[in-house]
Amino acid sequence: MSDTDGRRWHDMGGQVAGPVPMDGHDFALWEKRVDALMVLCGAKGFFTVDGLRRALEDMGEDAFEKHSYYERWIAAVNQNLVEAGIYSLEELGTRMEEIAARGPTYGAAQDG
Repeated sequence: MSDTDGRRWHDMGGQVAGPVPMDGHDFALWEKRVDALMVLCGAKGFFTVDGLRRALEDMGEDAFEKHSYYERWIAAVNQNLVEAGIYSLEELGTRMEEIAARGPTYGAAQDG
């Protein structure tokens, strides 16, 4: 979308988008954890809804096409936690390497 109508690319309200599926959706475990992480971090005051929205909007149009809803949310949570100084990207990378070294399965990664 262009900015000529006063909207940014993420503002799709009122646009033709087709039918909305009304059937249930079973969330994956990692999606539920992203939601819980957002609630906990917000309650701790690490970021606000406005901060999350800003991070989501700053991702750009390409992210909305390539990534799922919860992939975008975890990226926004991470961006806000880094900005709040909770951890650095280097610390996150080191921790991810440590967990990956435990093994390729969720169960293996839990040991340690």
